[in-house]
Amino acid sequence: MTDETKPLRVLAVDDEPLALRQLELYISRIPYLTLVAACHSAHEAREHLAGCDAIFTDINMPDLSGMDFIKGLDHPPLVVFTTAYADYAVEGFRVNAVDYLLKPLSFQDFEKAAGRLRERMIQQDAAGKAAHSRALFFKSDYHLVKVAADDILYIQGMGEYIKIYRRSEDLPLITLYGLAKVLSELPAGDFIQIHRSYIVARSAIGKRSRTEVILTNGQKLPIGSTFKKGLL
Repeated sequence: MTDETKPLRVLAVDDEPLALRQLELYISRIPYLTLVAACHSAHEAREHLAGCDAIFTDINMPDLSGMDFIKGLDHPPLVVFTTAYADYAVEGFRVNAVDYLLKPLSFQDFEKAAGRLRERMIQQDAAGKAAHSRALFFKSDYHLVKVAADDILYIQGMGEYIKIYRRSEDLPLITLYGLAKVLSELPAGDFIQIHRSYIVARSAIGKRSRTEVILTNGQKLPIGSTFKKGLL
């Protein structure tokens, strides 16, 4: 099954029975949407979040509003807000809502919002696959070790060997590898060589002076004179 045809598992949330029924009907008319549950409150919706890709939720609901419901989730799914009040539009987009629909809902507007949901999901899946593929393999102690590029803080060159310092490990990985070779294989733009012996992840640089960089973990590394221009 391709990403384009993968069904999206969605929740419908609205305290008004007729509005909730309309959401159910519209969802049933979109081939790539699968309704997980139709919920009359945000509290009820919490019980169905597992495996849910997206939520269509009203904002104005008693006890817990749809907006506060989404804000309170550590890892919220994609969301489309539905409401009779246009005043919430700006706040809706501040929580990265995919769309914002004003009641009464037309099927045409709902279908467009569903299309935006699918596009966002395809983008997220592609980004996830890209991040997963951004990994290198190194031989160490007769084993092949997979190292995610996003896990690398910095790499130290020591002649024919390199030490790879990672966010997830206390001890560096030592492997027979050239510093120039590993730099050419790392994601372009994400790493920079600051010294003949050091390559650093740009995201790991917290501060810098003219002579050194200080990483976000407090580690200090020297800046080589021939690399100053590129770093500055």
